[in-house]
Amino acid sequence: MAVNQRSKTEVGIVTVLLFVVGFILSIPFIWMLLSAFKPNAELIQLPVRILPQTWTLENFTRLFTEMNFAIYLRNTLILVGCSLIGLLFNAMAGYSFAKFQFKGNRPLFFLVLATMMIPGQVTMIPVYLILNQIGLTNTMTGIALPGLVAAFSIFLFKQFMSTIPDALLEAARLDGAGEFYIFFKLVLPMAKPILAVQGILAFIGAWNSFLWPLIVANSQDLYTLSVGLALLQGQAGENYALQMAGSAVMVVPILIVFAIFQKYIVNGFTMSGIK
Repeated sequence: MAVNQRSKTEVGIVTVLLFVVGFILSIPFIWMLLSAFKPNAELIQLPVRILPQTWTLENFTRLFTEMNFAIYLRNTLILVGCSLIGLLFNAMAGYSFAKFQFKGNRPLFFLVLATMMIPGQVTMIPVYLILNQIGLTNTMTGIALPGLVAAFSIFLFKQFMSTIPDALLEAARLDGAGEFYIFFKLVLPMAKPILAVQGILAFIGAWNSFLWPLIVANSQDLYTLSVGLALLQGQAGENYALQMAGSAVMVVPILIVFAIFQKYIVNGFTMSGIK
């Protein structure tokens, strides 16, 4: 009984400490979110108030009517959609490396792994020159195309799908199932945890995309939310409430997606670590 009581006490202390630390770390985010609903005059007045005295949606309205954030949001959602489509291609590549013994399988896979050791900034100039040669600069296709394939994603899919029993796949083939049927009806449902992990990583990467759209796009009509938020700092001047609203538009969707898929993400990392 004494041991159990001590264990419960320790758990309670750890829980309280985690809650306190989590609350302290979330204070800047809470302040940013509440400041987005304040008039700018109220935001810069002293003493500082956490809760708005006057709640307003004017900052968000101005973002989407005067600051082109509707266009930036559209472009960002297009990038997110392309990244999720690319996730399917990465899963196919990982499945091929894991379950098909073709000539050059291992050397090609090691070549894919080798690309993970090269910083993305190193390949930006060659990729830009290639896209420029085929006329894809300053286009949404040129912005989205390099993000369709990710070596790390292929690696994780390959490692996970290597654990799928070959006997299960052979049994499906003996029953007359085609390769696409096996992949979409057997392999992908079994890979839901790793799909969730890669899905949220792809979402975050596309949602926060900044440097590549800034390099490829010459027109503001092709900029993403991250680029638009950087421009907002110069356009809004000292209107900090408007900047807080822009930051909220960037951050809140990521938190919502993470909250929805948190269970699958934790399971995916756990299963990847065990297997």
